[in-house]
Amino acid sequence: MSFCKRLGVVLGLVVTVVFVAGCGETVIDSTKTEEALEANLSKQLNEDVASVSCPSNVEVEKGKTFNCSVKLKKGTEQTATLKILNEDADVSVIDLRRSNE
Repeated sequence: MSFCKRLGVVLGLVVTVVFVAGCGETVIDSTKTEEALEANLSKQLNEDVASVSCPSNVEVEKGKTFNCSVKLKKGTEQTATLKILNEDADVSVIDLRRSNE
């Protein structure tokens, strides 16, 4: 499957990942995001994912985007751009690129 076709499949990922921090602040749960992204990418790309690293303390704000680093076991590094879809912290992968592109 070509990279573009695989990307189209991955873009269908929508996961609810929310964590309520102190002082009423609601942030994305980076651990849940990393776990969901790793599982989805492994399945959709048909490649083993070595690790996923997402930023912590990303505030839930509809339309906001953030990047996660993805390392495949074969050595390729990619950047997944996720978008927060709503106040419930549903996120979707909107882009996946090799890190050096």
